[in-house]
Amino acid sequence: MSLTFHWFLPTMGDSRNLVAGGHGVDLGRAAGDRPASLGYLTQITRAAEQLGFVGALTPTGAWCDDAWLTTAMLAGASERLKFLVAFRPALLSPTLAAQMATTYQRHSGNRLLLNVVTGGESKEQRLYGDFLDKDARYERTDEFLEVVTRLWRGETLSLDGRHLQVEDARLNRLPDPVPDVYFGGSSPAAGLVAAKYADTYLTWGEKPEQVAEKINWVKGLAAARNRTLRYGIRLHVISRDTSEDAWAEAARLLRGLDPETIQRVQQGLARSESEGQRRMAELHDRGRAGTALRDLEIAPNLWAGVGLVRGGAGTALVGSHTEVADRIVELHELGIDEFVLSGYPHLEEAYWFAEGVLPLLRRRGLWEHPDAASLDTTQVDVPFAGTAGRALAPAPH
Repeated sequence: MSLTFHWFLPTMGDSRNLVAGGHGVDLGRAAGDRPASLGYLTQITRAAEQLGFVGALTPTGAWCDDAWLTTAMLAGASERLKFLVAFRPALLSPTLAAQMATTYQRHSGNRLLLNVVTGGESKEQRLYGDFLDKDARYERTDEFLEVVTRLWRGETLSLDGRHLQVEDARLNRLPDPVPDVYFGGSSPAAGLVAAKYADTYLTWGEKPEQVAEKINWVKGLAAARNRTLRYGIRLHVISRDTSEDAWAEAARLLRGLDPETIQRVQQGLARSESEGQRRMAELHDRGRAGTALRDLEIAPNLWAGVGLVRGGAGTALVGSHTEVADRIVELHELGIDEFVLSGYPHLEEAYWFAEGVLPLLRRRGLWEHPDAASLDTTQVDVPFAGTAGRALAPAPH
């Protein structure tokens, strides 16, 4: 089975340094020194498509630009790349969401994937007028996805739920195919919703034994419903020609963080209601476990430094291309088939990973470029460069 790799669109801004922000971080703190202009995001989109990524995750929240609108504007800049659009069920009606997804599929050439984010931060949810507590938000997500999935099947339905009500809801046009639903979460309520509706369950990058435990947990919940899911992981990556170069880059990123920023971000994240965020914080003990470079290596080549200033996914694979490929193989052996990756800056890191790691996985029979059948692999000799230059030398007489 070929592994699937997705990249990330930094709609909050990008940088050569770590960008603070993400879930649970104070608003106004999520801006990089490289603006997330449409032109720059187009560069990343085209690079990701060329390099062999299947899709690109676009985040949701008050700390970034809207994912639906941004990706709709980027769809015309690519031909194959899918857009993994994160959205929150609380902020629009399920019938409208089902209609929007259908429209998106039609006009993008069926390139929509949906990442359903229930929302783990009450403070941020209230900005949007959502005053439910965490458990009630998951109940509402369940009702929301029931309506959406039944509409996509062509049903006409009415629902008088605890949180949502629709009457004689139906779609004039159905998506073909129906977009896959990605869903993450570490709480008991999240697991139940994932088992019921998700096509792919996503976890943030934890220690391998924790990832295995989480996969087995969701597998059991899904099996109880006679469902089989795919499993994916959300990670950052720093991959270089040598391990020393990769860790030197991680060290440079770490040097760019001042203690006050780390303290402020961690104080904000400590108030998070998200079980996943709590698990992320435990990996570096909210910044108190030591911020020396290797203190943050929580498993071979798994670095928790990103989570010092970023909410949400806070770990990175760091190492040589071979080491990173090895860790990906190990995660695959645990049951992970999809990888949602990112790195700072996102344009350059896409090339480091795709040109360094993906060829190694291809040789191991674990990856194939989505456009492999149509790629032009003709080697072009460059005069005076290596063996090509020697080939142009006149033959001896």
